[in-house]
Amino acid sequence: MAHNEYDAIVIGSGISGGVAAKELTEKGLKTLLLERGMNIEHIKDYTEANKEAWDYPHRGDRTQQMIKDYPVLRRKYPLNERNLSWWASDKDSPYTEVKRFDWFRGYHVGGRSLLWGRQTYRWSDMYFEENARQGIAIDWPVRYKDIEPWYDYVERFAGISGSKEGLPELPDSQFLPPMEINCVEKDLAQRIKKLFDGRRKIIIGRCAHATVPMEGRQCQFRNKCWFGCPFGGYFSTQSVTLPAAMKTGNLTLRPWSIVTRLLFDKDNKRATGVEVLDAETMQTYVYKAKVIFLNASTLNSAWILMNSATDIWPGGLGSSSGELGHNVMDHHQGLSASGRVEGYLDKYVYGRRANGIYIPRFRNFFGDKRDYLRGFGYQGGAARSRGVPDSGCYIGTGFKEVMSEPGAWTFSLDAFGEILPYHDNKITLDKTRKDKWGLNILAMDCELKENERKMRVDMLNDAKEMLAALGVKDVEGVDDNDSPYPGRSIHEMGTARMGADPGSSVLNKWNQVWDAPNVFVTDGSFMVSSACQNPSLTYMAFTARAADYAVEELKKRNL
Repeated sequence: MAHNEYDAIVIGSGISGGVAAKELTEKGLKTLLLERGMNIEHIKDYTEANKEAWDYPHRGDRTQQMIKDYPVLRRKYPLNERNLSWWASDKDSPYTEVKRFDWFRGYHVGGRSLLWGRQTYRWSDMYFEENARQGIAIDWPVRYKDIEPWYDYVERFAGISGSKEGLPELPDSQFLPPMEINCVEKDLAQRIKKLFDGRRKIIIGRCAHATVPMEGRQCQFRNKCWFGCPFGGYFSTQSVTLPAAMKTGNLTLRPWSIVTRLLFDKDNKRATGVEVLDAETMQTYVYKAKVIFLNASTLNSAWILMNSATDIWPGGLGSSSGELGHNVMDHHQGLSASGRVEGYLDKYVYGRRANGIYIPRFRNFFGDKRDYLRGFGYQGGAARSRGVPDSGCYIGTGFKEVMSEPGAWTFSLDAFGEILPYHDNKITLDKTRKDKWGLNILAMDCELKENERKMRVDMLNDAKEMLAALGVKDVEGVDDNDSPYPGRSIHEMGTARMGADPGSSVLNKWNQVWDAPNVFVTDGSFMVSSACQNPSLTYMAFTARAADYAVEELKKRNL
């Protein structure tokens, strides 16, 4: 095999790309894993993992110069002094906002698997069937029974902690022991069950953390996850899938490799490889393979397809249906409520739980009918704050003594709502602007519409009403005026949806590009709808399923 020839190429090393690399190498394929950004080695390169706020000149916060230099990152928490290098540069990698879109990216080995919130929830058929039942967009070409064994499979190696609840709207996973729900959350969970006849539930969040020893991994309850975990406590490419792939001897990892296009043989109707721009030397290379997995993240995967095979399809490889780049989704947020919980002053918590509670969707389920479609869930939890000094006591010994004592308990909820798959929520190529490497950039033309705006009224009001009903005092709701824009949840989906008909979808039910069956797209691009829960577990399940299918098709010489 020539030095530039492989059995498989995986583009992108984040959550789904890492799974693809693991599965393909373990099945015997010599695999090239391409990442457009720098390498980050497990443990060695987690330089901020053991630092505290006082170790930084500005206590880890943002500076005025950073605010000036990063106009997009400044819109939310990614802009900070501690791990700024793990977020893509606004200057080097710009994009055009036809309508505002808050795009927070991680261009490095591991991608956002090092930065994600780690919440992991299955879908049930209540979600897979909603498009068809409501006449929205197109139907999913699969159902829960098709994905259930692959949820089982990826959960066992990822490590998902959670509690078995038997909820039809939120199927149980292959769980590790759950993180502990604290005393306030436990009591409020009992109250909400009685108040709403079991239709609303408070459960511990389901998260990708090894709560027991697992292949050398275990969560230490430090809650410093997004600086990299030296203990491998949470699931990431670095701690789980990359070591497994490397162990096979079949993986070649190449960072600083920007895939500019897929190479396509129009006679055989197959991709033959990829063209790569070395991000450091600006040299161009070609790598060939029998099968290609595209996992560059939802928007970047669409960008690569749009730049590929344009001599055949002006809109790019996969554009024959007219759906490539369309149907962009995220989850809308920025609505929350919180208040004070009386009592429990003899109780405290141990450790820093890297998780919270979850309230699954209850609107437009179980006989409830609203004037909008779909629904939302809540993440949040109870915590005990520090003491609050009396008026005038803001310095000296008295201040330190008060601040060393715990204050009152509080309880908060943050809402995450579903965005429908609108055809006119789209991305296109802006050929008038270039990035640092001279490449065309994306233009974002996406927005929340009437359905989401109606939903947001309930997202805020339900949170406030629930807390008040549960006995929480001084409840206040927050509507972040900066929040009703796609991208902020960092759950981009759509752009290359799957379907049963090549006339209305980019991919088939196996995540294959209709126009090039040896190209598989298994990041968020393939999603047909978005549900309201965090989507990464579903990407992982579909990726493992597609990798298994691809290898079987290779054996049959169908690819």
